[in-house]
Amino acid sequence: DTPSRALRIPSSSTIKFTHPLWIVRSRPRDITYCLRVAHHAKILTVSDSVSAGRRADGAGPRLLDRLERAGFHVDERCVVADGASSVAAALVRMGQGFAGLIVTTGGTGFAPRDLTPEGTLQVIEREAPGFDELMRATSPFGALSRSRSGTLGQSLIINTPGSPTAALECLDAVLALIPHALDLLAGAGEVHPPEIGGSTTTSS
Repeated sequence: DTPSRALRIPSSSTIKFTHPLWIVRSRPRDITYCLRVAHHAKILTVSDSVSAGRRADGAGPRLLDRLERAGFHVDERCVVADGASSVAAALVRMGQGFAGLIVTTGGTGFAPRDLTPEGTLQVIEREAPGFDELMRATSPFGALSRSRSGTLGQSLIINTPGSPTAALECLDAVLALIPHALDLLAGAGEVHPPEIGGSTTTSS
């Protein structure tokens, strides 16, 4: 049987889905979803110190654990130094022929070397600002994150902060939406979950 997982979404967002992937539970803001098709994910840690071996990767393993517990197959974890060009090159390589989620962690702040959003913008074909809005809404410090999300072929790329706690909070804020987004990228049109917009019978 396919495992079901409970997710908490931000208190500022009350979302009630009746979608094949998710079954609504009685408690407000708890969503149990069921992955009927296994989705794939990759994790990119962006950090000068981790890349140079001066510090352990704190966020990457925790994102890996969270994604696997949610039913994703994590195909790859890698580390690159900060910088727009290093991030862009890694994302292009990771997205080549890949259909799934690519999560980055690190480099989304205001420090001079925090250029993950710039690198992401170099490669994505379409932005997905709603994901960034949900992630920033998880914390009063969310405004300090410059994260960008978007699509590259059949891949969905999301930027999360380098803090392990913040990275998990941001991932959890959008995790229930990701399977539906990936299905749409793969060309599998589904009925709109109610109350999230759209007046047509299929996602558009």
